[in-house]
Amino acid sequence: MTADAHLVSQFYGSARGAVTARLVRDRMQAMWPSLRNQSVLGIGYAIPYLRLWREDARRCIALVPGHLGAARWPAGAPNLSCTADEDELPFADLTFDRVLLVHGLETAENARRLLREVWRVLKDDGRLMIVAPNRSGMWAYWDSTPFGHGQPYSTGQIGRLLATGMFRVERRDACLWMPPLGTRFILRGAPLFEQAGRQLMPALAGVTLTEAVKDVYAAMPVHAVPRRLVLAEAA
Repeated sequence: MTADAHLVSQFYGSARGAVTARLVRDRMQAMWPSLRNQSVLGIGYAIPYLRLWREDARRCIALVPGHLGAARWPAGAPNLSCTADEDELPFADLTFDRVLLVHGLETAENARRLLREVWRVLKDDGRLMIVAPNRSGMWAYWDSTPFGHGQPYSTGQIGRLLATGMFRVERRDACLWMPPLGTRFILRGAPLFEQAGRQLMPALAGVTLTEAVKDVYAAMPVHAVPRRLVLAEAA
């Protein structure tokens, strides 16, 4: 499969996709248990995950980058979806309290420009969560899932990328130790795989979750810039 919104939606419509989404949502909810009355933006293909907060959030928007195609909310959902260029988000500065980036960073055409746009639209006290395929995990190399496309990242690479985008890492987590297969045995045993993997092979998770905040001081000089006095002779 290709990294296309239509095919990603097909994956999440399957039994394997449903189990995958549930496992990732569990870790997301541990980080962000409630977003009541907050504005939330999901970038990439975030629709299966934004359902965690769309009933309580003041506004919940799913933005699919243009190169992935278009997507829509499930029928009857009151929130919004849109398509736009990832380096020109159609929102004003300081609009969102939370930004979720899932199936977005690894497929970004320019990750640094994407993070710069996220920095712009995120409020100064807002938070960003990135869900990305782990370079050390098997999911990054299994192209029958959405996590098997694009650029996988180690936690160190994500940290350095966030630092260049003027973000500061606050927390990290991981999930998806179950093999990326759709057999009944694997899907039924998913909770056991997660429990065993977290204890025995923490570095081999399929995806990593990184929470970051804006490093507003990174955009300011640490010391006052000294002024130079320029003398000009009178004619």
